[in-house]
Amino acid sequence: MSASRCGEERTPFLSSKRVAGLLGVTMTELAGLSGIARNTFAAKTGARKVDAALSPIIRILATAGEMTGDQVRAAIWFKTSADPGWVGKTAYDLVCEGKTDNLAYLKAARSGIYA
Repeated sequence: MSASRCGEERTPFLSSKRVAGLLGVTMTELAGLSGIARNTFAAKTGARKVDAALSPIIRILATAGEMTGDQVRAAIWFKTSADPGWVGKTAYDLVCEGKTDNLAYLKAARSGIYA
């Protein structure tokens, strides 16, 4: 999965609707996940803020998609797979808490370090 698949038409920014659709969440849930107000998604002046908030989510999903071979599986993993190394939290939980740096292990696992 690439950021271009989640992009807003005719702009260089990510589309909150496409990201919500990919994850199977409501716009309100996506707002909570990304840490920005729901109305910011619709505001024309909020495009950069939305893009910055959604970018870490897309990077995690892209890495998980490479590992699983499928963006649907990556989205399911993101929301449901609790990891003992994260005290039983899912990637979704960690992103909600603003801890996207804790997911850096995905790159190492993709490289085979923890496989």
